[in-house]
This record gives sequence, structure tokens and C-alpha cells, in this order.
Amino acid sequence: MKIAMWSGPRNLSTAMMYAFAARGDCAVIDEPFYGAYLAATGIDHPMRTEVIAAQPSDPADVAAGLLGPIPDGKPIHYQKHMTLHMIPKFDRGFMRHLTNVFLIRHPARVVASYSQKREAPTLADIGFVQQAELFDEVAGWMGRPPLVIDSADIRANPWESLEKLCTALGIPFTEDMLHWPAGPKSYDGVWAPHWYNAVHASTGFGEAEGPLPTLPADYAPLVEQALPHYQRLARFKL
Repeated sequence: MKIAMWSGPRNLSTAMMYAFAARGDCAVIDEPFYGAYLAATGIDHPMRTEVIAAQPSDPADVAAGLLGPIPDGKPIHYQKHMTLHMIPKFDRGFMRHLTNVFLIRHPARVVASYSQKREAPTLADIGFVQQAELFDEVAGWMGRPPLVIDSADIRANPWESLEKLCTALGIPFTEDMLHWPAGPKSYDGVWAPHWYNAVHASTGFGEAEGPLPTLPADYAPLVEQALPHYQRLARFKL
């Protein structure tokens, strides 16, 4: 089985990758289109040069690798994807051969977290519009909505949420998904030193999230623009 988990940045996505890696029967890959995205768009991100050097820049090569044999002979391949990386010029046909799942998070929380790592985020940076577009595309192929899981539900009750997700995927749930060792992982992307400080300090999903953060007034329009996309996908969450 090949699981493609689609989210924007700061959506609990790395913790979810760690959870699946902790199963023992699952190979994982971290944002395989990041280098191709940066090379194609010219966008300046932290560690841009290192990211491009570390990954294939041809999206067709990336897609072919994702459809190839699962590393280490594992039965499950968990692919952590950023929705913003799947720009329109990239062929999305490979997605038809994957089990696509959408990981969502309230935009106020995303903006609060993202802005601590990269200043002045835009709507394109946080991936909500792209996530909704990909969701609609997959739903059109499938004839029904694909799986959606909310990071707030995972934080509130990791066991129940991951058990629901595994059941929907048709794979067994294991308690091993609830814990992982602290520190960097061998499968982290090269960008981990900039983005993964908090998750490297973690050994699990932590406590339930509290009230929505208070943001500077300048960010209110960004949250308002992203909110309808989040709310629409949230209607289909597990």
C-alpha cells in the first residue's frame, strides 16, 4: 500500500510521518517534490540550495520513484506531501495509483506556526487553496470524497484518531504509532534543521490544542482567505 498524505506546512505533518515510521512495517519519504517545486518556481525558501541539491529536480523522476518498489521491502509506503509543491505544471497522474489522504489544520494555527519560521506568509505559501484543488481532483477520480483527518482531532485523542484512520485505510492500528524517539531521524528532509526543532523535541503528539492563537492584525485577511477551504474539507473528516 502507498499512502500519500497531503497537507500544507505546519499541519502536524512531520509528527504523522514519525507515527507511521514507528509502526515498523512502513517506509516513509519526506516531501519528495520539495526540490522540484523550488527549482520550477524560483521561490526563495530557507535552505533552498541544499534542498534542490538533495532531491531530483524533475517531477517526472520523483513521481516514478514514488510508484516504484517500496524501500526496504516494507508493505506500506507513507509519503508526506505538501500541497503547495504540486504546482499545475506537474503531472498529477501518479496520484491515481496512491491512496490519497488529506491532513487539515485550522488556518489560524498554521499561520501562527509558519510565521515563526518564515516571515510574511502568503495564501500560496500555506497550501489551503492547493489542498482544496487536489481534494476536488481526487474526489472526481474516485467518485467520492477521499479521506480527511484533522490535526486537532489527532492532538485531542491520538489513539482514537489514528485507529479510525488505519481502519479506513484497511491496515491494522498499532500503539507503536503513538510514540517515537526524540531527535532527528534518518529519513528527515535536509531542511529539518530549520523546520523541525519542535518535533525533534517530541516523543508523541502531545496535549490537545488550546484556544486559537491571537494573531497580528496583518494576518487576519490571510486566515479569512484560507478558512473557507479548511471548513469545506472539514465537512468530510473522519
